[in-house]
Amino acid sequence: MRAALRQHLTTALKARDHVALAALRSALGAIDNAEAVPIGSAPTDSAPVAGLGGEHVAGAASGVGATETTRRELTDAQLREIVENEVRERTAAADEYERLGRADHAERLRAEAEVLTRHLVR
Repeated sequence: MRAALRQHLTTALKARDHVALAALRSALGAIDNAEAVPIGSAPTDSAPVAGLGGEHVAGAASGVGATETTRRELTDAQLREIVENEVRERTAAADEYERLGRADHAERLRAEAEVLTRHLVR
């Protein structure tokens, strides 16, 4: 699903489809956020800082990417749930805009929800 979303994002960029761009970027951002390691579960580095006393720590990593942690792997069901949630949020917001008399905003959100719904049907 992620690959399909990214491919559709590229197509939307080339077509300058602003509605699809907004929906796809938001969904991909939500997926990226869900893959992030929760705070407190990542290993911390308790090695002393150079110049503040203490020696080098054997086996300590340094350099670019040394503090990176492995991101969580999401299942297809979890990816689908995230996209479904994005659709629900847009639909609820569109209903609220409609209630407030802002049909233009409601229409755009419904169009974004439709873009994402197409990826759920596949």
